[in-house]
Amino acid sequence: MDRRIFLQGSLNSALLSYSLPFAQKTTMIDSHVHVWKRDRHFPFAKEAKAPDFDIAAEDLLRLMKENGVARTVLIQVIHYRWDNRYLLDVLHRYPGKFHGVCRVDPEDPAAPDHLSMLTASGCHGVRLSPDATPKSDWIRGALMAPLWQRCAQLKVPMTLLLPASRLPDSAVWIEKNPDLDVVIDHMADVSAGDAKQLQLLLAMARYPRVYLKISQYGLFPINRFPTRTLRNRFSDYGTVSERTA
Repeated sequence: MDRRIFLQGSLNSALLSYSLPFAQKTTMIDSHVHVWKRDRHFPFAKEAKAPDFDIAAEDLLRLMKENGVARTVLIQVIHYRWDNRYLLDVLHRYPGKFHGVCRVDPEDPAAPDHLSMLTASGCHGVRLSPDATPKSDWIRGALMAPLWQRCAQLKVPMTLLLPASRLPDSAVWIEKNPDLDVVIDHMADVSAGDAKQLQLLLAMARYPRVYLKISQYGLFPINRFPTRTLRNRFSDYGTVSERTA
């Protein structure tokens, strides 16, 4: 999809969420939701600190109907780690309602092949989640090259949940895969008032295929730093994606 068309759709969806009368015919898509269900067929990872309640696909479908959301992008929740079976089950049971973003183990040499299988099974994106500690230095390691290359070959967007300090590490792979769409989740967790983190994020606007997912409005009011600054900078490149529900 052309970035300008995508941007216009995102903005129209945002307008619809505010119930403006001239946006009533806009299709609203939520770009980021997790679902999970306590089910012996889909066990949580042993190390996961999973909640004692469910947010199942059926709950989400009800909320979508109540709020006029036509489709939703499901992001594989960390409770399952690399086990994407519940995500795939939802995609198959409710075709046309969801797109799925899977997870693969970035420290597994077979991750590119796992991604190929997950893509063939219905996923349309992959998510990596390096943190700021040395244990996530894998983002700089040799296993990244084949995984990012496979994403580019499959035309599977790379979604990154990462702190701003890891953005320079991701830039290395972005430059090596210039035709790959890359999504930065949650504004790279930029802290309000931290100018250094904000500059690291704004620097990513130089890559035309990097998309910024502006979210966490509860932390950053829409017309205050850094949300307004990010919208202005990335809008120049047509790469703003907003959560609309």
